[in-house]
Amino acid sequence: MNEENLIDIIQLINTDGIGPVSFYKIINSTSSIKEALLITSEKKSLYKRELAEYELDKARQKEIKIISYLDELYPDSLKNINDAPPILYAKGNIELLKHPISIAIVGARNASISGRKCASKIAYDLTQQDVLVVSGMARGIDSSAHKGALFAKQQKGSTIAVLGTGVDVIYPAENKDLYHDICEQGLVLSEFPIGTNAQVTNFPRRNRIISALTSGTLVVEASLHSGSLITAKLALDQGKEIFAVPGSPLESRSAGPNHLIKEGAILTECAEDILNVLSISQNKQIKNYQMNFKPLDKEKNNVNISEHVILETTTPKQIDLLRLISYEGVDIDELLRTSQLPQADFFSELLELEFSGKIERQVGNKVARIK
Repeated sequence: MNEENLIDIIQLINTDGIGPVSFYKIINSTSSIKEALLITSEKKSLYKRELAEYELDKARQKEIKIISYLDELYPDSLKNINDAPPILYAKGNIELLKHPISIAIVGARNASISGRKCASKIAYDLTQQDVLVVSGMARGIDSSAHKGALFAKQQKGSTIAVLGTGVDVIYPAENKDLYHDICEQGLVLSEFPIGTNAQVTNFPRRNRIISALTSGTLVVEASLHSGSLITAKLALDQGKEIFAVPGSPLESRSAGPNHLIKEGAILTECAEDILNVLSISQNKQIKNYQMNFKPLDKEKNNVNISEHVILETTTPKQIDLLRLISYEGVDIDELLRTSQLPQADFFSELLELEFSGKIERQVGNKVARIK
């Protein structure tokens, strides 16, 4: 589309009080974007046109592509939701927006080592089979999924990261290298203007894009009130498949996936479980289950035990270590590398956790959480 029309769209969607739903309502009631701007200007103070033009200049300087809902590259799957973003900011391989089949992998930010390994392995195997992995570049499960996908295909795999910030803003900062790798091998995507910093309200909004872009959503680790379950619910509302990796009933991070499985999500242990479903349901709109996302009674469910254990722990370092250790056990050497603690501090804190009865040694140089 021409630049004038794109500037018109940027101007309208950035006008105060105009969101995606009201944007399309105005557009559908008028004959052109110009008329929509004119009608809106009679009721509101429009976003300044020079700022919209500057947004386009910034995008050009930073090699960011702005894709409007009228562009051929705009994903068809996004057009099916009533609050689809009128514009997308993209950095990287924009052809990935037309990839035929993809899966969202989401989960806890404070993920255990075993959860991260699971997300990474499934993402790797899916990418090897040409299934595109989409996630949100958050800490924990999201980052692990992206890394697994990038490592596939002889370390040339692709993935899409949908951000809750501007497409040029790296959040969290620790994912700087990951961000640049995704820009080089995959695609970074956002609906938010260039330079938008992290805001709490932005992340639930970006979840609808993650779910809409994909054929299904896999939840690896998540609490009952996690944003990952919001993504799963959005995916279900959009008619998509829901997958979940089961976990120990003693582990709070397993509460979300276990609940999803009880309500009909597809129990997933490996990529093959997803591939088998996709081979049956691809190009079909079938849904054989409905899910109830009512929160469980915390007083009657022992999945919160691990959070009580964490709250009783005295040092921040011990809290961070406990969140990496699962009830099934993790390798001590791997735990040391992931924790990024100095070796002396690591073993000191580990010993304190063992003495306090929060973890136990296992054969094979492993430690595990205990009840």
